[in-house]
Amino acid sequence: MDSAGRTMDAAEVVQESPGRYLAVSHTLRPDGRFHAALAVSTDLMNWTFATDFGAGSSQPTIKSVSDGGYLVAWEQDPSNHVAVHYYPDRDSLVRGRATRSFQAPRSLSSCAEGTPNIYSVRLAPDIDHSVIDLGGHYYADCSADRQMRATLTNFSSWTATRQNSVDNAMLHWGVRGNIGDRDDVMFRGFPYGLFEGQYTHGDFGSWRTFLYDYGTGNADPLRIRTDKGSAAFANPSITVLDTPDGRRAVMVSLFIPSENSAPGEAGQLLYYRTY
Repeated sequence: MDSAGRTMDAAEVVQESPGRYLAVSHTLRPDGRFHAALAVSTDLMNWTFATDFGAGSSQPTIKSVSDGGYLVAWEQDPSNHVAVHYYPDRDSLVRGRATRSFQAPRSLSSCAEGTPNIYSVRLAPDIDHSVIDLGGHYYADCSADRQMRATLTNFSSWTATRQNSVDNAMLHWGVRGNIGDRDDVMFRGFPYGLFEGQYTHGDFGSWRTFLYDYGTGNADPLRIRTDKGSAAFANPSITVLDTPDGRRAVMVSLFIPSENSAPGEAGQLLYYRTY
């Protein structure tokens, strides 16, 4: 939880600067809706609540931009769709004051599109002349989440395409439910991704995490070990950062559903491994 007592579900952590970190996450609030939020930390353990991005926002992702600003995207309800917001500096981010906002039209599903991640941002030379590469899911045939890739051009034009080959990498392992959240990382010069796949539709205890190799187009299920032996893992995110004491590390965030979790382990899991 953050300093306001809000659960940091589906958290994504990024490094702001040496010894300073940002995390976006969501929580279910008393109004019965999800709210995405920002928290800050200096030790990766204690998180100070900074701002609430508003009702109906969930599954947030964050990326720094070369001009010193930040992009935050999330799934927005009603009519679940991807929303992208630009904050020109840290102060505007912490205050939740976006200067550009884009509500993406749904084009692959009439039911829902969302759970975004941001692969890259190219400015030419500013946010109004930019190309933003995003990932997401679409609710295929209004029955199961599948992968999409989208481009936001000049913060005004949106195109999205199905990623059947990425889906097939998880379907190969017998995934028959949703293929949803994802994150990418460059590790030792090679591009990888973490993807969530649900073996059985509607069974939260069947969520598993897969490591996807963007070079080969293949995925492998990960054998994640917790202290007490939880088996289900969803909403993966991954980043390379420097720990508070200066060591290089891979930071991973996973949500452990209550179904198929060990006693006391359900909820948000954050951990890192140095290398």
